[in-house]
Amino acid sequence: MAARLAGIQNEIDPQGLENPALAFLKTYWDAKRGTRAMPARADINPAEMKEHLGWVMLLDALPGFVDFRYRVIGTRVTQYFVTESTGKTVTEVFEPYGEAAVKGVQAIYRKAARDKTVVRSYGGAGWLGRAFLDFDALAMPLSDDGETANMVMSVFTFDFSKFSLSREPASLG
Repeated sequence: MAARLAGIQNEIDPQGLENPALAFLKTYWDAKRGTRAMPARADINPAEMKEHLGWVMLLDALPGFVDFRYRVIGTRVTQYFVTESTGKTVTEVFEPYGEAAVKGVQAIYRKAARDKTVVRSYGGAGWLGRAFLDFDALAMPLSDDGETANMVMSVFTFDFSKFSLSREPASLG
C-alpha cells in the first residue's frame, strides 16, 4: 500500500483481534467464505451480526478499484464523521481533507479488494484536521463471482464511551 496516512498503522490478515466487534466480524467473514478467497454479499446476513451493525459499512468497488462508493454506513460510523455519506465515493467524502486522505483511504480498500485479503487499519485520525478519537477498522472483500471483489465490507470502530456527547450527530433520517 503506497499511500500512507500519518499516525495510521496497517496490518494484513490480522489475527487475535482484541476489539470485540472486529474479532466477531473477522471470524464471521472467515466462516462465510469457507474455502473460497472471499464470501459473496449474499452470504452476509445482517440479522446474524445485528449487535455490530452500527460499525459496518458496505462499499461498492468501482471498475479497476479506482474508487469505492459507500452503499451502507452504520449509525455509529455516521456519528463519528458527523455526516451522512451514503452514495458518495471515497474521493467525494475525503477530498476536503486533502489528496493524501483520499489516496490513503482508497489504498486500504484497494489492497483488500485487489489482494482478496483483510486489511486492518488503526490509529489516530488527526489527518482529518479535527480532533477525532483513535479508531480501529477492518476492510474485508466480498465477491459475487468468487474471483473478483466487487464490494468491501468495512468495520470502523472507536471507543464510543469516549465519544463527546457535545458533538452534533448527523441526521440519520
